[in-house]
Amino acid sequence: MSHTARRRSALSIAVLSGLLLTACGSGAAGAPDGATITLYTSEPQEKIDALLADFREVEPDIQVDVFRAGTGDLTARLETDLSGVGPGADVFLAADAPTFEGFKEDGLLRELDSEELSSVSETWRDPEGYYVGTRVIPTVIAYNTHELDTPPSSWQELSEAAYDGQITLPDPAVSGAAAFNSAVWYLHPGLGESWFEQLGANSPVIAESNGPVGQAVAEGSQPVGIVVDFMMRDLRDAGSPVEVSYPAEGVPSIYQPIGIFEATEEPEAAQAFVDYVISRRGQEFAVGQNYLPVRTDAGSPEGAPALGEIEFMDADLQEITEVHSEALDAFNGHIGG
Repeated sequence: MSHTARRRSALSIAVLSGLLLTACGSGAAGAPDGATITLYTSEPQEKIDALLADFREVEPDIQVDVFRAGTGDLTARLETDLSGVGPGADVFLAADAPTFEGFKEDGLLRELDSEELSSVSETWRDPEGYYVGTRVIPTVIAYNTHELDTPPSSWQELSEAAYDGQITLPDPAVSGAAAFNSAVWYLHPGLGESWFEQLGANSPVIAESNGPVGQAVAEGSQPVGIVVDFMMRDLRDAGSPVEVSYPAEGVPSIYQPIGIFEATEEPEAAQAFVDYVISRRGQEFAVGQNYLPVRTDAGSPEGAPALGEIEFMDADLQEITEVHSEALDAFNGHIGG
């Protein structure tokens, strides 16, 4: 956990810092100097390292210590924390909205106090202001362009015999996006449990997480993957023969929320970090990392569709929360995990 903040001691420093923050587009004015916060996140290590390097240019006096793991391991660690003295982190950046709804219901989250919130679409934030999205992450069909001339154009098509032994997808016990998607597919009237059964008949390979799924597609060992889209843009930019297809039924997506634990001893520093992540500067940095942003003024990754061009599957948060366990049981029963 974090240490006690050291306040700014001279008005001139505070004024200068405020001017610098304004110039950088961050809403972090008022954050304390010399604070340390701890972040739990599932972000890939190289991406979170780069993000924190940019944050330090905005807030050089705030240290962010990171514990990075898959969403399943993060939530398990948090459960262990809560069985003891409380959250071991100040800020949580991972998982999905249902996870944060649970945090909110349990009184774990601090209400955000940020002028940046109004710049984020209502679609991608909690209406009560306890958490906010940071990147829009659709799950798509990825394919190896050396192995397939014509990509699958729908989720339903993946259940055809032509894809027997060709598909890989992440384990929902590890990937927060995969767990969320299971509930979205389960609720979709054209897919549901019968689609799980049909897809399972094609013996898909369950990878530990999205990263190994992308690698398998890039290598061609499984030429078709169900995977988050930004990873495939990363692989394509690195020269791998991969492309993605946005299925006709629409795509499930998460918006990787961020929130501050109520127990934090550094609320201003934690808020400063959240402000940076959802600021225009933070969102433009996310676009540079191949993520789709939650703001409309931050652009879009090269080669990616704009948010308005993507067909998203319906995702009623209450329904997803209610069927989450049932959907995972159906997924594991037919596909495995």
